[in-house]
Amino acid sequence: MKIMVGYDGSGPAKEALKLAKLHAEAFKASKLYVLSSLEGDTQGQVANLEKAEQDLAYAEVFLKNSEFETETKLVTFGLSPGEALVEFAKENEVDEIIIGIVKTSKVGKLVFGSTAQYVILKSPCPVVTVK
Repeated sequence: MKIMVGYDGSGPAKEALKLAKLHAEAFKASKLYVLSSLEGDTQGQVANLEKAEQDLAYAEVFLKNSEFETETKLVTFGLSPGEALVEFAKENEVDEIIIGIVKTSKVGKLVFGSTAQYVILKSPCPVVTVK
């Protein structure tokens, strides 16, 4: 079993990481992917890139000495974060995606979109959400 967690360092993302570790242990996962995604080209986003790398470093430390293989990855396909996560899941035949969610107003979703909503609707596998 391959499990993927979308991770951005937020509180809900940390809860998703904890649950992903529990699932990986319980289901004897062969691999746990921890993905962070930056939208579009990262050349002009040095601060965002540094934060994403720090977040992934935290995840590596949290998962150190796990019984399963882990891989942290910063993905940029020139797509939105939701699209990048779904594309990675398809390419790597992920069996479960775990993501943290934050309640957003309807207007907020309309203006900014919703990464979680996109992943839930377009995912090739089951998606578990965590608050």
